[in-house]
Parts: sequence; C-alpha cells; structure tokens
Amino acid sequence: MSAFKLPCLILAAGRGERMRPLTDTLPKPLLTVQGKSLLDWHIQTLKELGLNKIVINHAWLGEKIVSHLGDGNNQGLSIQYSKEAIALETAGGIRTALPLLNAEDYFLVMNGDVFCPHFPMDRILRKALELRSELSANSPPKTLAHLVLVPNPNHHPNGDFYLKTNLVFNDLEEHADGIETPEKLTFSGIGLYHWTLFKDIPPNTVAKLAPLLIKAISENRVSGEKYLGSWHDVGSPERLKQLNRIDE
Repeated sequence: MSAFKLPCLILAAGRGERMRPLTDTLPKPLLTVQGKSLLDWHIQTLKELGLNKIVINHAWLGEKIVSHLGDGNNQGLSIQYSKEAIALETAGGIRTALPLLNAEDYFLVMNGDVFCPHFPMDRILRKALELRSELSANSPPKTLAHLVLVPNPNHHPNGDFYLKTNLVFNDLEEHADGIETPEKLTFSGIGLYHWTLFKDIPPNTVAKLAPLLIKAISENRVSGEKYLGSWHDVGSPERLKQLNRIDE
C-alpha cells in the first residue's frame, strides 16, 4: 500500500478569526496540540503511509509555515507551497494548487485545523484505489468526491450531509423510503477529489467548496464513509485547551 502514489493537499490558508488572539501571531495550523503542531500531526500521518508528495496552501502568516516545515527533504518528503495573496476559500485554494499537485485523477485534501492523530489513512488509500479502478478513458469519472463524515460534534449539532449506502446527499426527502432514516453527519474536512471537480474555476479566484459538492451530490457523484474514531475541529481556544488536557 505504501507504494501507492496519492498527491496530498493540506489546507492552511485560513485566518483563524475564532482562534484570536492565538492566531494574531501564528497561523492556525501551527497551533500546538499535545506537544506538536496540527500540521506536524498531519505530516506524520501521511509519512507513515508513504504519502510523500505534499502541497500546503497558505496565506495569513504563511511564511511561518514554510519556515517551520521547509521542503521536507530532511524527512524524506517533498513539500511544496501554494501561496495565496488572500485566502481563496476551499475550492479556490484547491484549484490554485492543482498545478503543484499534478494529479492524474484523485488526490487527498485535509483541513489543516483538524486533529485526528489516529485516522486510518490506509482506508483512504484503499478507497482511492477503488475509485481509480472505476475510471474509464472514454467517460468522465463516476465519482467526483469521496467525503469522510463524522458524528455531529456539540458545536455543529445539525451536521452537513446525509449518508446512506455510502452515498452522500443533501435532500432528505428525495432519499426517504420509509424503511431507513438516513443519518445526517458532519464533514470532517478530509476527502478525496477528482481534479475535474474544480476545472471550471479560474486559478487565484475565491470560490467555496459547498456549491461544487451540492451540484455533484445532485448528480449522485459523491460517495462517503462514516468515521467513528478520534476527530476534533480545533475551532476555538477553549477546544484547543481541552485537547491539551486529554490523553488521545
């Protein structure tokens, strides 16, 4: 599995307004949880699975991220940076980073501000292999995105998307069958994407991910899985303090 090549993008361009004043002098993904920055936790997870081609986008105080990680050579990694003059939102950041990712089909994206140290990345690799095996040279990809969903945390009780039979959807009524009530879950910020999902966005353009996903969901082109392991959105100073008090 470690020989499987999957380009990886870590999203690290956000300003982290809710984390102020901590993020006034430090980019949010460099905040420390249990002795290591959030970015270092991600890098460790990717490296352990042999995923050594990593791109990180940055904007606010991005030079500190570059200084902290460097080019990755000393860790056997290739780390490149997609610099944004202003944060381009998720879809805009992904589109602008595509030339560096150089993905032939699917690539992995992880939010830089989540903490999931035990995430089973091998599951994502297997899913990427499965999606790749379904591709045909003569037709567009059947699946444009595969999302990792988690139970709704206290700070986001209403969730984001429904999941039923590994299919992600947005409208409950269209998928209600009277037998099984689909579960609404929260998007973890971890997902696989086919590069064509972003092809119509000009580079260096501010663009949100949700409209692209909702359109693809309406076409039944977004799959998903439920993850029950440790996952935390480090979205407030209080949550960061709590993570530094518990033993993961």
